[in-house]
Order: sequence, then structure tokens, then C-alpha cells
Amino acid sequence: MTKNLLVAQSGGPSAAINATLAGIIEVAIESDKIGRVYGGCFGIEGILKGHIIDISSQITCPRDLDLLQCTPGMALHTCRFKMPTPKKDPEPYQKLVDILTKLNIGYFIYIGGNDSMETALQMHLFTREQGLDIKCMGCPKTIDNDLPHTDHTPGFGSALKYVATSITEIFTDINSYGSKSVCVVEIMGRDAGWLTAGSGIAKICGGAPHLIYIPEKPFDPEECVASVKELHKTHTHVIIAVSEGIRGKDGKYVFIDPLAEGKVDAFGHAQLSGSGRYIESLVKKEVGCRVRLIEFSVLQRGSGHIASAEDLDEARDVGKAGAKLALSGVSGKMAAIERISANKNQTTDEYEYKSKIVPVDLELVAGKVRQFPVEWLLPDNTGLTQEGLDYFLPLMTSRKDVPMCKGLPVHFSFEKKYVELPQ
Repeated sequence: MTKNLLVAQSGGPSAAINATLAGIIEVAIESDKIGRVYGGCFGIEGILKGHIIDISSQITCPRDLDLLQCTPGMALHTCRFKMPTPKKDPEPYQKLVDILTKLNIGYFIYIGGNDSMETALQMHLFTREQGLDIKCMGCPKTIDNDLPHTDHTPGFGSALKYVATSITEIFTDINSYGSKSVCVVEIMGRDAGWLTAGSGIAKICGGAPHLIYIPEKPFDPEECVASVKELHKTHTHVIIAVSEGIRGKDGKYVFIDPLAEGKVDAFGHAQLSGSGRYIESLVKKEVGCRVRLIEFSVLQRGSGHIASAEDLDEARDVGKAGAKLALSGVSGKMAAIERISANKNQTTDEYEYKSKIVPVDLELVAGKVRQFPVEWLLPDNTGLTQEGLDYFLPLMTSRKDVPMCKGLPVHFSFEKKYVELPQ
């Protein structure tokens, strides 16, 4: 007897999360073990409200999946909804199980970051306790790259490519002027500085960023000011790359607006704003030169036009592997990326990168954060070590050609016609 598959997305969007969705759909549609493929709109919160679409009826050819792969954002939409643990409140889980049972769901795959993997884990544990045959799998995504037990996460490579490219272009822009200046670039990263640190690869081509500040290293305002003044002796313009979640020596987030401190989202995460503004104000006061602040904001995670080919292809492979694992009877796992090799060709200066997808216990990943190894950052915060460069560069060297219409990218979207649940 065939079962149906339900897939949903959660957390922050990226340029690659729909590629993972495409991989899951591809395997599911081709499998004789699956009848229908359903999509939960707006994550686990939407599923609880019955916001479920029939994906099978909307994917008509392989071209649809290829277009979906290159579409940034989240085609099934997202949520930031924290599920309680089943022991604290089993009611939401029982409601989910009732919905899944009515739709004859035998496979549930959740695509997301740390907190989404926690939800997938709790669903796995609850269904096992209830004796239900529903395979629950997690597929990773986050531009923060902070999930443990995976070499990197889908979406990170494309965000990295955008950030590094943009910093290179910013540097060419400010170099058009003759008077001294500082440009502060604020980059996403609440508790881990992978993306900000990775921006250091731009230095290979453009000479910037000149200073890098990440959450893993306490931020020292005096050191920052002294470094800018020292750099100005030999550089007319200085670019500072800073994570949104930098902390001072006291371990507290750096804010310019004290009212922002203490605000949290549904998961208890600090709602950050102001690290770049703080450094902008600091440099203006202590250095006295012209200072500009640039916040990449959502641009760094939705830049499908410059997406990394390695990232999108690997993200789709993660989705395929996650679906195949579920179909083989695996549950309670995450489809993680294991780097096999990334050897640098000394003749072409290119990296020969290879990886494979392996199952990892969700218990090892759920709700946990992997921080950037500070030893990959030079002691004076001016750049990356060779080890850091060798880690980052293979993830974003090629660009994916995306479908275009009149010079603009074409994106895939689902019709949001929700299925009626059987009574």
C-alpha cells in the first residue's frame, strides 16, 4: 500500500532552500512507494491550520523542478513558530498526527535550521511513542552555516558569494574618492560568524574587507578605533565587515539603541539591530572621517541571480538524499553534507571539490549551534588564514545560470489551493 509524503519549510529564506525542496519532490514523484506529494504552507504552524497543498498536481515536467531549484525565497512559505515539547504539551503533536493520518502521510520531511531540526526530532519521537509508522526526516538549511555535524549548510555558499562579491564591488566604488573614509558592512549572524568571516575571501580580489568582527571574538571598541587609524596610514578607504551578533567583553550584544536589548523572537533568540550602527557612530566620533553603513539585510539570503552552482546542486542532492533515506525506512535523521575532498589544483588555482550526503541523528543537531573556529581568523582581525580560505572557496566558485525573461530572473510559485482534509 502506498503512503503519501508531506514536506514543509521553516526559518529564514535562502537562495537554495527551494533546491532542496525540488530534490525531495523529484524523488517522491518518481517513487512507486508514494501516492501524493503534499506541501505544508507556512511551516509547521500552517500545517496545524490545514494549509496544505497538493504538490503532485502542480509539478508537470522536469523543467518545473529545475525552475524551482533556481528560485530564491521559500516556495511553501515559512513560519517562526516554536512547538512545545510533547511532554510539556502533547496537544499540537496529536493534532499534527491526526492531520497526517487523514492524509495517509507515511513520510514527513522538514527543511530548516537549528529550531526546525528540533521540531523534526520531536515529531520523530512522538510518532515513535504513539507506535505510528511515519518516517520523520530533517533537511538542513541556513545561511548562518551554524548547524553541527554537517560540513556546511545549503544556502550558505550562495549567501557567501553575494556577500564577498558585494564587498569587492563596494571597494571599487569607494576607491573612486580621494578623501579618507570607512565603510561598515553589517552581515547576518546572531551567534556564529561564518558568513562575516567568509567575507574575507573577497580580499583575494579586491583588498577588502580590512577588518572582520564576529560573535566568537569579543569586540573591543578601542582596538577597533586603533586598527582603523593604523590602516588609514596606508589605506585611504577601510571596509569593516561585522556580524549583527557581535558581543562585547562582558558577553552582551553590542547595540546603539538600548531599547533593542532584551527583545526576543518566538524561539527566545535576540532580535538584533544596531551592531553596524554602533561601529559607524564609534568611528565617526573617534576617527572623524566620512563613514558609511551598509546593511545587506535580506539581500544576502535572497540573491538567486548570483547563486552558487555548487550550493544549488548540493542543496538538491540533500533533498534527494533526505527523501531516499525516508523511503528506505530511516527516521529521526538529518541529511548532512560530508566533505570528501577540496584539493586545490596548483595549475588552474581551482578547487576540485567532492562531497557526499550522510544521515546524522537529529538529536546531535537539534537546537545546537556550531561556531566559527576563531583560529581561521588572523589575530589582528584583518583576514582569513589559508585554512579558512580552503574551507570557504570551494563552496562558491561557480555561478548558476538562472532562467531569465527580458533580463530579469524567472521564479517558480505554487498555487495556494489548500486540500480538504477527510473527515
